[in-house]
Amino acid sequence: MTDYGEEQRNELEAIESIYPDSFTVLSEEPTSFTITVTSDAGENEETVEVTLKFTYVEKYPDEPPLWEIFSQENLEDSDTEDILTLLKQQAEENLGMVMIFTLVTAVQEKLNETIDQIKNRREEEKLRKEREAEEAEKRAFQGTVVTIENFLSWKARFEQEMAELKKKRQKEEEQSGKGKLTGKQLFETDHNLDTSDIQFLEDVVNSVEVDESLFQDMDDLDLEEDDPDFNPLDLGSDED
Repeated sequence: MTDYGEEQRNELEAIESIYPDSFTVLSEEPTSFTITVTSDAGENEETVEVTLKFTYVEKYPDEPPLWEIFSQENLEDSDTEDILTLLKQQAEENLGMVMIFTLVTAVQEKLNETIDQIKNRREEEKLRKEREAEEAEKRAFQGTVVTIENFLSWKARFEQEMAELKKKRQKEEEQSGKGKLTGKQLFETDHNLDTSDIQFLEDVVNSVEVDESLFQDMDDLDLEEDDPDFNPLDLGSDED
């Protein structure tokens, strides 16, 4: 008959000696403890870490222990799910044998793989951003490639904008034209316009100044000043 308690005590002593700095007993009935597992240092000395909690069941190791992730650092949810799946797989493969060391070792290897995956993901993300930046720069340099579809779309928008602009200008012209009278309307509304031209001519005649020096030799002419019908302009006509 298997002495489960003896096997559990012996394994617990061995685990404590293997992981002295990361092993912690939480309770004795039932036996429960934690082991902190840390990956090797990755890029920039970064690590990932998980603290596993194990609890012995009565018939361990013929039955698997209980486990859970007690805490973790720098792991994503998908990573923790992978670890739990790995623990289940390893426990099924090692039923009948004490397995805590085997389970912890498997998780240690998984964490080392995870830190490498994190590094690869970051490099891929960096390359992706660089490609996107190069493509954006290329598009900005080349401009938009003209196709039949985008040309027709641009043409439709352009014609619509021109039609709206024309309609707007016509409306503005109509509004600015309101209140303006034609020449006929101005004449009909202002009765003084019919005498304005005559008044203008009279003002011009009255404003004309005569330079008398131009007629300084008029005294030498034998003019019939007393003749009321005398007209100086007739002198020119006599010469003809």
